[in-house]
Amino acid sequence: MTRTTYAKALAEAFRVALAEDERVFMAGEDIGIYGGAFGVTDGLLDEFGPKRILDTPISEEVIAGLAVGAAIVGQRPIVEMQFSDFIVNAMDPIVNQAAKLHFMYGGQVSVPMIIRGPGGGGTGAAAQHSQSLEAWFAHVPGLKVVTPATAQDVHDLLLASLLDPDPVVFLEHKLLYKVEEDVEFRSSIADTPAQLGQALVRREGGDCSIVAYSIMVPRALEAAEVLAEEGIDVEVVDLRTLRPMDTTTIRSSVKKTGRLVTAQEAPVPVSIGAEVAACVAGSDALDYLLAPIQRVGSLDVPMPYAKTLETATIPQTGDIVDAARRVMKD
Repeated sequence: MTRTTYAKALAEAFRVALAEDERVFMAGEDIGIYGGAFGVTDGLLDEFGPKRILDTPISEEVIAGLAVGAAIVGQRPIVEMQFSDFIVNAMDPIVNQAAKLHFMYGGQVSVPMIIRGPGGGGTGAAAQHSQSLEAWFAHVPGLKVVTPATAQDVHDLLLASLLDPDPVVFLEHKLLYKVEEDVEFRSSIADTPAQLGQALVRREGGDCSIVAYSIMVPRALEAAEVLAEEGIDVEVVDLRTLRPMDTTTIRSSVKKTGRLVTAQEAPVPVSIGAEVAACVAGSDALDYLLAPIQRVGSLDVPMPYAKTLETATIPQTGDIVDAARRVMKD
């Protein structure tokens, strides 16, 4: 085990992939000489050279387009968007090309590529650099969507994404980059124990299930500790992958506890939390519910710049605690 940060655990996964597989290359704005907007790719240019670590023009559509083309001819590109908000500039190559080509060509073409970027708020970066857009991509058939919450998971799930034959949208919360924990580095891509579409129960409990992902996982775990002092035994489920979603683990947890709170940073309407609720409502797990489902998410507004307004917009640990208290009253 190595004590390291989420960002360095991710960088180590890149090193494993680049060293093992010559088809892997990385591309993005300022990822080489500058080391990336958040320093995640720092040092990789010196280690692997300019043919594997490509600084690109400021054009997200070009970055995604080159990845689609390279993937089709057998390469394994990992491309970075400086902020995941900027993916909107590359929706056509991602949504209309990468996600669909395998199906449009009768399975004769696959597009194994990773589009990654930092998302979420909390840094005072305002409305165009703080969004949580995961539901957009989870809505598109042909895309996988991964949202690692821990340093171990960001390492393992990046490697698991490289094993997948489909395009993967890999979303890292920028507030997690500096979080430290003990991580077991894998020596090869195939050593990863992670699988896309497999959730984890981070905390066992018997009274209420909190289903979360990304930065809301540590907040849900904090909420669980607060609620434990009140005698409420919370189970925390980390989705890890939003598409495919591990509905089996969600339903199993709800059958066990009888209560469900969903927690996300994205605004509540038309979101991942709604899909989690639907997977319960459309199954026999519905019969086990003892109270209406509670959904926790950001206010339905663009992210404010002012720190106090930003904090009020994004769900905090106390909001999850309050939601759990509400479901326990019924």
